[in-house]
Amino acid sequence: MPVIAIPPGIEGIVGITELPDPAWADRWDRIVVAEDLKERLLNYMVFSLRHRGRLRAVALPVHGLVILSGPPGTGKTTLAGGLADRAAQQLGQPVLFVDINPHAFPSQLLGESQRSVARLFERTLPDLAARGILTVVLLDEVEAMAVNRSGASLETNPVDVHRATEAVLAGVDHVARTCPGVTFIATTNHRAGVDVAFISRADLVEEIDYPDAAAVHAILVDTLRELTDRPLDEVGLRALADRCAASQVDARQVRKLVLRAICDRRDLAVDPSGISVLDLEQTFRAGRGRLEAAT
Repeated sequence: MPVIAIPPGIEGIVGITELPDPAWADRWDRIVVAEDLKERLLNYMVFSLRHRGRLRAVALPVHGLVILSGPPGTGKTTLAGGLADRAAQQLGQPVLFVDINPHAFPSQLLGESQRSVARLFERTLPDLAARGILTVVLLDEVEAMAVNRSGASLETNPVDVHRATEAVLAGVDHVARTCPGVTFIATTNHRAGVDVAFISRADLVEEIDYPDAAAVHAILVDTLRELTDRPLDEVGLRALADRCAASQVDARQVRKLVLRAICDRRDLAVDPSGISVLDLEQTFRAGRGRLEAAT
């Protein structure tokens, strides 16, 4: 499916993609989280996109907003794209995936952030929705946009912070009322930094934590199978997974552990099919040692 050109002068949007797209399947299939979490997310997304337009807000308030919260590197952003792609497959119709970068909004001028955010929610997103295609909007690192007003520092122009946050809240409300075919996915690395009024609007808030030992094991197997078909040392692999989980290594760093093991040896860089669990173990131990020495 095509990547859609972004109209000139549009602030905040970094990408628009029409889904489903076979290239996006890994964003759902290869993110290792609890299956019941994936099931809830997919059920919610299908229900919101298919039925929200016919529901009366007082009888069943569906705001069209789900929040994925958790530490960096746990797969939230990737999972959000995979969720939109899988929902498009389940619905059997195209879905636009709109990627918003909250850091793209100007903040150096008083009130400019508020105006930019207001334009996004009151004009840009409704204009996209008017095409008649179901739309999923990703608000990545939403704590940069819907800043917790109770914790806003006096050094960061709290007046503008408050106004920008209020514009986000008003904008989400406006889209909820006028664009039933739009559903938001917001991600945050710092839930305490997100305004409580934004969180209260969410239909679903899901926590994605560091992977446990079983998840680390699955991630390591998936990553290693990208490189080699050789038998794996299951005992060593499970022991390494236990150590990674105990150290709260995030999912991204678990996969990068394989890359770093390759970087440690020229022969693996030339032929990575020879990689072994022992290589990962040695790299993990060396990495922990350097970290401890640095601190």
